[in-house]
This record gives sequence, structure tokens and C-alpha cells, in this order.
Amino acid sequence: MDCPRWLPLESNPEVMTKFVSSLGMKSTWQFGDVYGLDPELLSMVPRPVCAVLLLFPVTEKYEAFKLEEEEKLKDQRQQVSPDVYFIKQTIGNACGTIGLIHAVANNEAQLDFEPDSPLKKFIEQTTKMTPEERAAFLEKDESIRVTHETSAQEGQTEAPSLDEKVNLHFIAFVKVGEQLYELDGRKPFPIVHGKTSKETFLEDAVEVCKIFMARDPQEVRFTIIALSKDSY
Repeated sequence: MDCPRWLPLESNPEVMTKFVSSLGMKSTWQFGDVYGLDPELLSMVPRPVCAVLLLFPVTEKYEAFKLEEEEKLKDQRQQVSPDVYFIKQTIGNACGTIGLIHAVANNEAQLDFEPDSPLKKFIEQTTKMTPEERAAFLEKDESIRVTHETSAQEGQTEAPSLDEKVNLHFIAFVKVGEQLYELDGRKPFPIVHGKTSKETFLEDAVEVCKIFMARDPQEVRFTIIALSKDSY
């Protein structure tokens, strides 16, 4: 059976903020661009930051690294907190929505929601499920699918067709406990990137983003977006 396909979301903070807002998340936290990686530009990002999204090109180099990393981590078991919310991606082009779910679900306690929020309801209903069960549940969630489709058509660039191959991918970075996690629905499990703190989270996540960029130095198609408390 073919996996379902959605239209890809644009890496546009306004579209993302509107997306989660349409699903009942209050705008006390908002998505905004990270314009550069040096300390001066990072200092312009409103704090605190509770999640970082990275959009990057899926290249041959990256796919080779991904396979290598998976093999290595199967042998060296990581210590992943049971509190990490991780969902697999089984829907084509849904990586933007998966990234947003990862960002929100792992910060649910500090975010604010409307009483009938479909996003909060989805997180609560799937909290005890496996990553695979959550993926199957998302495939059947009409409110999230419809909001995704609407948001995908609201960006500044024309949305590609459903069948067009998109080789850009979203992943999320979050802090759970005192650890920095990379959450990518195409990977079999979360990736632990070491210790972090509320104060250094953005800088720590950006250091991992720099590794992605260094892997493909010819590429320029990288976008970093932060979920921050203060309004942009």
C-alpha cells in the first residue's frame, strides 16, 4: 500500500505559528527565523527558546551518514529518556508537521492551549503509544491533515504538487531533562546530542546544525527556526 502524501510545508515562521494556532496553541510562544549562527545574530533571537527546527537538503552525503549513524547507534545503545515524545513519519512530505508535533509535544507543560485544542488532544491521546502507533494515528487525524493542507498553500512560494519529489527535510531539536535531542521521523529513534540547559539550548542546537552544514559545504538550502516565548 502506498503511503499517504501531503503537500510540503514552507519553512516560514508565520505559516508555522498560524498552523499551531489553528490547532489551538496560544501565541504566547511563536516561531521566528534564526538569521545567522554567530553569537551576535543568535543574541537577537528572543529567549527562552524551547525548540529549534532545521530544514536541510537530503543529499547523498547525508543519506550515507544517516545509515552509518543508525548502524553505530544500534551497537552503542543511547540513554533516551522515557519522557521524550517521538513520532515516526509515514506520510510523504509531512516532515514539517512532524517537526512541529515534536517541538510542541516535548514542551507541552510550558506552552498554552485553548480548551478544545486539537493539537493538545492529539498529544494527550497518543502519549502512551509507540512512535509507530502515533504515526498511524496521525494518518487518521483529519483536523491536523486539513490544517496542514491549508498551511502548505499559504506560504510565499507556490506549493509543489503532491507527486513532486521534495528533497528538503525538517527535523526538530528539543531539550528533555538536561539532554539535547534530535528528533527526525525518518530515523528509527531519537538522537542524543549531549547535555544542554535552558540558557544554552539555542547555542547547543545550533552547534549540531553547523555539523549538518559542514557535511554539505556546497549547499545553501538550510533554514533554522526557533520557537521562542517573546513575540517577534
